Amino acid sequence: MSTPSFADLFTPKLVTVLREGYGAGDLRADAVAGLTVAIVALPLSMAIAIASGTTPDRGLYTAIVGGFLVSLLGGSRFQIGGPAGAFIVLVAATAARHGLEGLLLATFLSGLMLLALGFLRLGTYVKFIPYPVTVGFTSGIAVIIFASQLRELFGLTLAGQEPGPILPKFQALFGALPTLNPAALGVALFTILVIAGLRRWRPSWPSLLVAVTLASALAALFGLPVETIGSRFGGIPGGLPAPALPSFDPDLALAVLPDAVSFTLLGAIESLLSAVVADGMSGRRHRSSMELVAQGAANLGSALFGGICVTGTIARTATNVRAGAKGPVAGMLHSLFLLLFMLFLAPLAAFIPLAALAGVLATVAWNMAERHVFLALLRASRGDALVLLATFLLTVFRDLTEGIVVGFGLGALLFIKRMADATVVEAGVPSLDDRADREGDRAPYDAALHADPDFVVYRVSGAFFFGATAKVEAVLDRITGRHKALVLDLAAVSVLDSTGANAIETACRKAGRQGVKVFIAGAPGPIRRVLKSHGLRPPLAAYASGVEAAVAAARRLPA
Repeated sequence: MSTPSFADLFTPKLVTVLREGYGAGDLRADAVAGLTVAIVALPLSMAIAIASGTTPDRGLYTAIVGGFLVSLLGGSRFQIGGPAGAFIVLVAATAARHGLEGLLLATFLSGLMLLALGFLRLGTYVKFIPYPVTVGFTSGIAVIIFASQLRELFGLTLAGQEPGPILPKFQALFGALPTLNPAALGVALFTILVIAGLRRWRPSWPSLLVAVTLASALAALFGLPVETIGSRFGGIPGGLPAPALPSFDPDLALAVLPDAVSFTLLGAIESLLSAVVADGMSGRRHRSSMELVAQGAANLGSALFGGICVTGTIARTATNVRAGAKGPVAGMLHSLFLLLFMLFLAPLAAFIPLAALAGVLATVAWNMAERHVFLALLRASRGDALVLLATFLLTVFRDLTEGIVVGFGLGALLFIKRMADATVVEAGVPSLDDRADREGDRAPYDAALHADPDFVVYRVSGAFFFGATAKVEAVLDRITGRHKALVLDLAAVSVLDSTGANAIETACRKAGRQGVKVFIAGAPGPIRRVLKSHGLRPPLAAYASGVEAAVAAARRLPA
């Protein structure tokens, strides 16, 4: 298989679609899909921005500028970029610690990091994150999003600032229960019920927009005493601000660097997962490196216009595919439609109750929780359950980045153990007893080989790497001078790292000191190259094409 060229990796999908031929019918389909996604994104972008500790207009800036760049430059035909619920926790924490300037700088730095990840072609490595980790942190984020909306859902009034950590948050909210606003709770429940009802009986309708519009109309018509976007934020502006670079201060940049790394890690994971979902729905394949480059450019653009973090959004991307999009033009039009909404409908946004937007995010959190998958992983195995629960609990009660890092570390250790358990070393028994032989994967040795006391044959199967070295060394340490030759059959070794090669070299030197000749049989080309790079050359060890050839050479050795 040839190595992909630079053009193969870094050509935006928009270019590919236009080269294939793009007609008026395609444009009509993309316009319909773009409008559909824009209707979904309008209330959601404002709700996510408010929950993230910023103003609703910054969510729209993010969807307009960031979403346009994601589709213009992206490596996926159907990716829709914008603010995402997964970022609420990180963005809110960054804004609380470093203010708006710190948040914009962290977003800008994250854009640079994503560009670097893309051009270094590191996007493919995101797929190595274990599935229990992604489910654990997604479910944890869902819990945190729901907890962050309890104040607005119940219309509570707090004496001070709402705590960020979840346990102090619950304590403060519980203490504020006497201030519950029945009107706000009613608006929130009405919004949730309308969304649930439309998704069940009218799934083709824009449930989020319809629910928020009806809730806003009822609140205004009956003069309900609920907070609105207008009463808290004074409404939203009727257009985009002039672009400006975030204020750069070396001390502030150093302070927000960990936040920028968190934005980058989560953005890469979320975007590429979303692209994979789109691939599964459409039968297409995305370019992961170009997708990360586009995400980087989108975060830079969002920061220039005062927006927050941009990432690929799974729900809006899936909506785009289901709406019949033909290519990236749909995502670009979705951003343009949002800009038109902002230009002409901005005054109406002032009437939207915050409780209605809280109802929208409560629904989003419920859908993010992946309850059935969570329970299935708990039942799958103790190892997967441990990784899942560690990631989930650390995400909820400690920190999202900490949850991902610890979950990934546990998942890696679990994988290493499973690979080590799959590594087999056999000697001195008929190979017909080998499970792999019974399954027909390899031809059994001639039983006569085991009757000759002058040499011993060891078969190593599986991945011979640092996790399995101790098991293999324990067997090889049994080598004694009573044998004339040792044959190591490595034909079934799929992976050999430097630790494994060093273990074989050590065994060969020990055998040499005892007068035992070592033959390495059947080693594939890549395995042989690793061995030779670690000094395993004649006379330390001889190579043979297979066990029979090695045994024949061993029998010719002088007594």
